[in-house]
Amino acid sequence: MLLIVWIVVPLLALLVLGVVGYGVFGAAGRLDRELRALERDVRPVLTEVQASAERAATQRADRAGTDD
Repeated sequence: MLLIVWIVVPLLALLVLGVVGYGVFGAAGRLDRELRALERDVRPVLTEVQASAERAATQRADRAGTDD
């Protein structure tokens, strides 16, 4: 009887670890896909904000040059 316990307990532990590992790797994959989608969605906005910042810097430089 004790031999059966010594066999079943490690097998159950491996099964639980396998399920947890599968869940963690699945969640990591989903997180990676979500981050890629977010970056793809935000990229145009970032580009527009950078262009606006460059235009603002140029206008500030032009104003500073004309104020002198």
